[in-house]
Amino acid sequence: MNAMKKMLLIPTSALLLAAAAGSAQADTQPMDRIDDILTYAADYGFSHIEEINVDDRGRVELEGWLDDEWYADVDFSMDNGDTLQEERKRLITGAWGMSEDDVRQALNAASQEGMTEFESIDIDKSGIIDVEGREQNGRELELSLRQGSFEVTQMDRD
Repeated sequence: MNAMKKMLLIPTSALLLAAAAGSAQADTQPMDRIDDILTYAADYGFSHIEEINVDDRGRVELEGWLDDEWYADVDFSMDNGDTLQEERKRLITGAWGMSEDDVRQALNAASQEGMTEFESIDIDKSGIIDVEGREQNGRELELSLRQGSFEVTQMDRD
């Protein structure tokens, strides 16, 4: 490979990598779109939700449990709820995560703190729910809440 091709290859590769990274970034949805997302989750058969991520390609990704054995990672269309991609795994750890009511209460707490659009909501095994989104002025807001009490344990505004 000559020197000129090498000089062109490096910037081109960097540009392609940056474009790919940018396309994988999340987007936000208004808080009231959670009703649609939870309907898609229920129609698919989710009993426990571990994570919801809004994607910038008009998709939402849900991860969680269908029952005590089957774990699913599913991408839905935000427009109509069509399943765009799915993966299921049989696991022996048993179902855990958030119920629909947990998701609604966590987003309600985030709304009370000024969040108008959400990007993601997830829970860890200790029962801490993290919600990321934006305020009306576009400023990023991240909250951590305790499952059950929905008490805000941490808040960051960027």
